[in-house]
Amino acid sequence: MDNFLLIFITFTAGYLLKNIFAHNTSLILNQFILYISLPAMMLLQIPRLSFSFDVFIPIIIAWLVMAISAIIIFYLSKFFSFSREVTGALLLVGVLGNTSFIGIPITQAYYGDSSLAYVLMYDQLGSFIALSTYGTFISVYYSNGEDVNIKAIAKKILTFPTFIALIISVAFIGTTFNPIVTSVLESLAMTIVPLALVSVGLQLNFKLPKEELKPMLSALGVKIILAPLIAIGIVYIFSWEGFIANIAIMEASMGPMITAGAVASMAGLAPRLSSAIVGYGTIIAFLTTWIVYKILAM
Repeated sequence: MDNFLLIFITFTAGYLLKNIFAHNTSLILNQFILYISLPAMMLLQIPRLSFSFDVFIPIIIAWLVMAISAIIIFYLSKFFSFSREVTGALLLVGVLGNTSFIGIPITQAYYGDSSLAYVLMYDQLGSFIALSTYGTFISVYYSNGEDVNIKAIAKKILTFPTFIALIISVAFIGTTFNPIVTSVLESLAMTIVPLALVSVGLQLNFKLPKEELKPMLSALGVKIILAPLIAIGIVYIFSWEGFIANIAIMEASMGPMITAGAVASMAGLAPRLSSAIVGYGTIIAFLTTWIVYKILAM
């Protein structure tokens, strides 16, 4: 209950204070999270894993869910004759999930700290790399049709702070850190939940004309309804049961990625629609993730 109260207070505070804080507050909070909080959490949690196939389950599910979701959205866009800009926007915000800023506090609230290492694998080797590669391709292709610079994408991934932290963390799997080091990492990692949720609240936008309702419902239907069902189907097909599979399903249930919405807006891909999908999707996902959790607990 304490975790959910913290989530509600910080998320609401961010939204209510968005007109009081400086316009770049969310950017500063995001940079702190990406450069300090998330790397600290990775160094704290991932070394506690053991090398086994189980580590790859969240990664496999992440990529399969995103791939299938992208295909569904592509053909929905054709069926409804959405414009090129709207199609590009939906392929970003309807496919990429908020598996870190929202995924970490929500999953931690339901499954405890032992879930965090698997959440990070899903997020960093799934969502983050997808944003950097697939997300870049979609934003460039649907905005102006220019060629994608593969070398620039690779450099971006390899030099990103959380990816570097992930590689270092994997190298320390099985290692027990000095209690002082562990204590420092715990203190830094604890900042991710309040800062991330305040940042999310600051960035929400709910404005949407009626004519954009159909593409919004299409994106949200795929992202917060079909995506967890796809994940459940994958788990069933491969007979992956238990704690780790449930973590991956919960991550697949998260609402649209805020960064994906920002990428869509910067690329000129239906900015107002993209922001609204992220805003409504984030709020709705608080309910739908609870429903998914209850289903998995049956």
